[in-house]
Amino acid sequence: MMVSTVNTTFQTNYYKYIIEDLADPRVKDWFLMDNPTGMLAILGSYLYFVLSFGPKYMRDRKPYQFTYIMVLYNFLQVVLSIYIMIDHLDSSWLRTYSWKCQPVDYSTSTHAVRVARGVHLYHLAKVTELLDTVFFVLRKKNAQITFLHLYHHTMMVLVTWAITKYTAGGQITFIAVINSFVHIIMYFYYMAAALGPQYQKYLWWKKYITRLQLVQFIFTFLHSIQVLFYDCGFPKSVLFITIPNSLLFYILFFNFYIKAYKNKNCKM
Repeated sequence: MMVSTVNTTFQTNYYKYIIEDLADPRVKDWFLMDNPTGMLAILGSYLYFVLSFGPKYMRDRKPYQFTYIMVLYNFLQVVLSIYIMIDHLDSSWLRTYSWKCQPVDYSTSTHAVRVARGVHLYHLAKVTELLDTVFFVLRKKNAQITFLHLYHHTMMVLVTWAITKYTAGGQITFIAVINSFVHIIMYFYYMAAALGPQYQKYLWWKKYITRLQLVQFIFTFLHSIQVLFYDCGFPKSVLFITIPNSLLFYILFFNFYIKAYKNKNCKM
C-alpha cells in the first residue's frame, strides 16, 4: 500500500514537473495548451476516422466531389501560410533575430508575446491541415493516404504542440518561416487542381513542390545544427526533435519523389 502511494505521488509530481514546471507559463491558458489531452484527442479522432471509421463509411458510397469546399479550403490555407510567414519575418527574422543562434525570450513584453502567439498560430495551422487527409478519405483518394502522409501530419501536430508549450520563440521559429513558404506554393497548387481537369495543363510543376520540400528539410537541418556550435542559451534538447525529424522527413520525401516521378503519368 505504501509503495503504491509513493509511486502515485511520484507519477503525479513528475507529470506536474513536465506539464507545468518546465512549460512556458505564458501559453498555459491558450487553446489546447494547458495539457496534451485536447491535442491527443484530436489526433486520436483523426487517426480513427482516417484508418477505420472513414473507409468503412465510404465503402459503398460514391466519392464526394467537394469542388467549391476544396477551393475555399486551399485558398484559406494559402492565406494562413502567408500570414504566418510574414508575421514571423516581421516580428523576428528580418529585424532582431540572429540567423546563427537565437534564444527564446520568455518575458511578457509585447514583442515576446507576439512571437509566442505566432508559434501558437503555427501549431493551430498544423491542426487544421489534418483536414487534408479527411478530404482524401471522403473523396476516396486512398492512394494518397500513405505512411509518409500520416506520419508527417501526425508528427507536425505533436512537435508544434511541444514547441509552443516549451519553446515558443527563438531559433525554432525559422521552421515556421520556411515551412509556411513551401505551403503557400503547395496549397496554391492544390487550389488550382481542385478547380477542375481543365486546369491540369497548367500544373506541370507538381514535382518541383516535392523538390522544394526536400530543400526545406536541408535548410531546417542546417539551421538547427548551428545550435551545437553557437551557444546562445537556446535549449539543445530541442535538437533531439528537429534534427531526427528533418532527416527522416528528407528520407521519406526523397523516397516518395523517386517512386512518384519515375512514373511520368503521375497525377494529383
